[in-house]
Amino acid sequence: MALFRSLAAAALAAMASASTSSPPGHGGLAARADAGGCPNTLEVAYAPPVAAKGWQYRLAATGFKTPRSIAFDDDGGLLVVDSGVGVFRVTLDQDKGETCVVMGAPKKIISSAELNHGLALSDDGKTLYASSSSSVFAWAYDSKAGTVGGANRTVVANMSSTDRTTRTLLLSRRQPGVLVVSRGTVDDGDPAAGDKASGHAQIRAFDVGRLGPRDAALDFADGAVLGWGLRNSVGVAEDPAAGGVWSVENSNGVLTRDGRDIHDDNPAEELNYHGRLNDGATAADQGGNYGFPLCYALWNTTGFPDLGALRTGDQFPGPGAAAKKLSDASCKADYVAPRLVFQAHSAPLDIKFNGDGSRAFITFHGSWNRKSPVGYRIASVAFNGKTGEPSAARDSTSAAVDVLSSPDLGGCPDGCFRPVGLAWDSKGRLWASSDSTGEIFVLYQNGTTDGGGSGGTRALLADRAATWAVVLAAVVAGLFLA
Repeated sequence: MALFRSLAAAALAAMASASTSSPPGHGGLAARADAGGCPNTLEVAYAPPVAAKGWQYRLAATGFKTPRSIAFDDDGGLLVVDSGVGVFRVTLDQDKGETCVVMGAPKKIISSAELNHGLALSDDGKTLYASSSSSVFAWAYDSKAGTVGGANRTVVANMSSTDRTTRTLLLSRRQPGVLVVSRGTVDDGDPAAGDKASGHAQIRAFDVGRLGPRDAALDFADGAVLGWGLRNSVGVAEDPAAGGVWSVENSNGVLTRDGRDIHDDNPAEELNYHGRLNDGATAADQGGNYGFPLCYALWNTTGFPDLGALRTGDQFPGPGAAAKKLSDASCKADYVAPRLVFQAHSAPLDIKFNGDGSRAFITFHGSWNRKSPVGYRIASVAFNGKTGEPSAARDSTSAAVDVLSSPDLGGCPDGCFRPVGLAWDSKGRLWASSDSTGEIFVLYQNGTTDGGGSGGTRALLADRAATWAVVLAAVVAGLFLA
């Protein structure tokens, strides 16, 4: 009987352990990895984010000031734009697989208070691009040495520094040498954004690959317009399967309709399509006006003034003298509508596709002027590989599925992680920066989830094994502790 009591006590301990919540900084699967002796014991100083089923994550690096865009070079070094500081390169000192990584000390390879967000590497990995509010710069880059060579050269210039200061950079893989630059606008009602020649609130493309070391910089006004009337499209990505260029839009922060404040849940944030680069078949999807500052997309229809026939995703005119000349019907007919919309104020800042283009992953930085906070999460959106379009209907309100999310938004924005940049490494892990906390996270999917498609069965088997352990513990306890 003493033996049975010992077994029962051990079983109860196992059951308690199985039901214990994950330690700060880790999802449930990461907690099991810790039990295996992962040397990385970093923890967040706030309520830790929660990973979706089948995903695990770990805090990988800390100590940055304001980390924004991130990218991996050809030799596995993680490049980080630290806004107002420069560009750092971080190596993996230990990599035991999945999320068990130990990062080395960040090495500053570019010192610059001007650089604040944009980052890209050329297709051959030998040129590094980064942006200030007014220019895009290029450096020769050696990934093996982890160094830049010589002084920077300016490749795109003449962007005003008086408007939104981020200049997101995307180097096309479909058209090597073509650099896409997204430039936001000055405020919630910038009248210059209604003038295509102003360059405000636009995404343009530039053939920087043809520039020699002594060539003059390209003027932003001379770039090919992929879209205008885009208030602040911070995230831009190219679908690796279909080749389409997509952006995520931060829409107006304060808005009224018929004299009523509607800003809590409208207008929507947007997912917009811009066709394929240098492709006549999708030329109709490029160069269009997406509405700002005259028309906005609807998110929440409940209590919306004069709703009429409007549905989620439809555009409607905003306030102001110019918009008064428009109607719901003319906004729908004359401006490019988003392919999908997201919760107002959730602030999408980056978008990255997985390898086969079946999912787009988006960081939602989170609200700052909404009574009840929203965002503060990484989510995925399913895409149809045959059509290159989102799988969800245009009026869907559930297309973005959580991958990593803050469990309690009551402490946000101060007490939450705020994801910004995303990057995939060569092992299929997704990395994310959090600017307000100065942190870098690594995520790994080893199970089937709503948040990312199929990635294997090990996590599901482990979960089932843990469940059977709990059941066995309960049986043993019931039989021998009576």
